[in-house]
Amino acid sequence: MNQDELVDTARRMMADGKGILAADESTGTITKRLAAVSVESTEDTRRAYRELLFTAPEIENYISGVILYDETIRQSASNGETFPALLVGRGILPGIKVDKGAKDLAGHPGEKVTEGLDGLRERFAEYYELGARFTKWRAVIAIDGANALPSAACIEANAHALARYAALAQEAGIVPIVEPEVLIDGAHDQAECEATTRRTLRCLFAELEDQGVLLEGTVLKPSMVISGKQCGKQSSVLEVAEATLRTMKRHVPAAIGGIAFLSGGQTPEQASAHLNAMNRAGPLPWPLTFSYARALQNPVLALWKGDAARAQAAAAAFTERARLNHLARQGEYEAAMEKAAAA
Repeated sequence: MNQDELVDTARRMMADGKGILAADESTGTITKRLAAVSVESTEDTRRAYRELLFTAPEIENYISGVILYDETIRQSASNGETFPALLVGRGILPGIKVDKGAKDLAGHPGEKVTEGLDGLRERFAEYYELGARFTKWRAVIAIDGANALPSAACIEANAHALARYAALAQEAGIVPIVEPEVLIDGAHDQAECEATTRRTLRCLFAELEDQGVLLEGTVLKPSMVISGKQCGKQSSVLEVAEATLRTMKRHVPAAIGGIAFLSGGQTPEQASAHLNAMNRAGPLPWPLTFSYARALQNPVLALWKGDAARAQAAAAAFTERARLNHLARQGEYEAAMEKAAAA
């Protein structure tokens, strides 16, 4: 493990004013996203869509890294340049999703554990050669108060897997993003989300310490502390920011390389507003940014719809969404900017 290299990469990922694009949707997930705008999912349409994102104008000013999928890291742009090389040429770090997805947790109905540790050391060696300098592993934690979920077993199994993955990543010279996502699905209120997030983070950082993971060379990708989508009472922007920061300050060590929030089913506007409110809260123990997928891409897909004639407008929409989150990273975003951007 080269600690200096890991710390330097984490710092570049958390560069001031920049965030991370999550473009690591599995083939199944991107197929659903493309189908929603009536685009057939083929290797070529997936490649064309990712190229649109990666070549959008000026994104290097707002995006520090891009998380790729196994198919994507092996693909090339229309000019023959590999996607990792294209990104590096723009000063953007290539990353790679390595988990194999959330599977049913034996003996625990309604809960999942993420798989993919088998053969991971060898896969990391290959991904490093392909250009990946950071990586991501996602765990999912569901809240269901009626059935006493999440169980301690679910939280512990996922935290242990995240820590083992992180140790293997650092061994390979790759910065791990650890993503313990507390799902927004459900009728739980904000207090239930906060309690679950606290339990999850406590367990995660204990496991990271046990596995010898270098925190300065690690990035945390948590969900925000927010009510479930089916909850009758939705929290205000300020309430989300306050609860999320309170939870992070209590349970995330100051040594961590940074925090890059996932959007987790929020609208693009909500994700920007919440990030902005947190960054306006004053000095924080760690750099705090975004690692969004749908909150960056939904406006792009809605414009593109697989039509090459719309590609330029769609790319401009991506740049604008990235710029707005760049402002939110600095606490300079205003809701009125949404209307100006749409005009």
